[in-house]
Amino acid sequence: MSAAPDTTSLTFRQDYFADHAAWRALVSLLDDTFGIDIGPLMKLGGPDPSSMPFGWFAEDGTLAANLSAFAMPIIVNGRRINAAGLQSGAVRPPWRGLGLYRDVTTKALDWCQAQGFAAIVLYTDKPALYEPYGFRTLPMHSFEGDAPKPDGAADARTLDPRVAADLALLQDLLARREAVSDTLAVISSPAMFLINTQFDPDVRLTFIEKLDAVIAWKLDGERFILLDVLAPSIPSLAAIFGGLGIKPSRAEILFNPDKLGWNGAPLPSSHGTHFMIRGLDGLELQGPAMLSPMADF
Repeated sequence: MSAAPDTTSLTFRQDYFADHAAWRALVSLLDDTFGIDIGPLMKLGGPDPSSMPFGWFAEDGTLAANLSAFAMPIIVNGRRINAAGLQSGAVRPPWRGLGLYRDVTTKALDWCQAQGFAAIVLYTDKPALYEPYGFRTLPMHSFEGDAPKPDGAADARTLDPRVAADLALLQDLLARREAVSDTLAVISSPAMFLINTQFDPDVRLTFIEKLDAVIAWKLDGERFILLDVLAPSIPSLAAIFGGLGIKPSRAEILFNPDKLGWNGAPLPSSHGTHFMIRGLDGLELQGPAMLSPMADF
């Protein structure tokens, strides 16, 4: 059995994103641990400016453990909540079991409290890890049903965030967007939306000019899957179909469709991860809901 690493050789750093080498160390940590490459984020506007990383670094610059917090205002039951999100939590195998993750979690929660956030949210496949810190799981639901008849003519073009003009259009609409739901939705998290466009090649980004809207969607045979809508005013699902020029038979919406002029049956999420919240004691969602996968962190 190998000897435990000597933690005295580690250095704690906070707010290190301006250091390019340290940023690359985080990219490496997440890629090695989860197979997630956040490197392209630097070409998509960079990390969220509100991000506050907490990390333990080895002498050679390797990031041994990290957890980052960032501002993520959300709508819950029609109420705007000044919330923070936690993301990029990982510990490399040689340094596990030494209490490093507990340390960065405590530091991140203390920072969130000092900033005055009313709630803290996160996604995890290990909810028991966060329950001792006061996090609880909120159930997530998608919505499925017959697709409405398209309303209007096709008026769409595909966007690529790696193209400067398309990125500028996306950033503009991200700044002007209306929350997609009054039950549960992200108000603003541009960096998360943009990096999530790079993770699933099946996600299409389509701009419908007459609706001043970008649609994040998939098509699985005759089933239309709506992930998110960027628009100053959320259009109806029928108008989205008209603008896209498609006539699917079924629709699956990955957020509460209360602004889409369409109703679907709520189905428990099979996403595999848990959406957890800390704060707002006693809060219960007023109806089935899901946070858009484009805000998954």
